[in-house]
Amino acid sequence: MAKVCQITGRKRMIGNNVAHSKLRTKREFALNLKTKKFWSEEEQRFVTLKVTTKGMRTIKKNGLDATVKAAQKKGYINLV
Repeated sequence: MAKVCQITGRKRMIGNNVAHSKLRTKREFALNLKTKKFWSEEEQRFVTLKVTTKGMRTIKKNGLDATVKAAQKKGYINLV
């Protein structure tokens, strides 16, 4: 599976390592991505999501069910 947050939709970024001599080489800015289980009160079961730490903060702020519905609406997640 790709390195994409299922809540925020964030992906890895591509940039440059810049040496002191201004020589540039490509590099990847990776996400702080975690696989985490959350308890869904609506469905009375655990839901496993691949989320960034920012996504975890969003879930904590807005609640799991509301955040998952918003992510499904944006097309970031497909849960059955």
